[in-house]
Amino acid sequence: MSAANEPGELAFEGALDELEALVARLEAGDLALEQALATFERGVALSRRCADLLDRAEQRIEELVRASGGAAVRAFAPDNGRES
Repeated sequence: MSAANEPGELAFEGALDELEALVARLEAGDLALEQALATFERGVALSRRCADLLDRAEQRIEELVRASGGAAVRAFAPDNGRES
């Protein structure tokens, strides 16, 4: 596997796309046990990469907001598709 394919080298979008493809393969249920385990292991690494990149983006946004004296930073609370 080349360095460009290592989870730590992928951009968020690339890691997420690959993770979604791996989930689809696992959900199909047609992989041999060893293949499924290797696929799951890769998925865990990709999931960690995505989480790390999202954490970094959140930190950058918080720094920008603080530096600009802008609005207070608060935790995101999804509305789960409900209208208020």
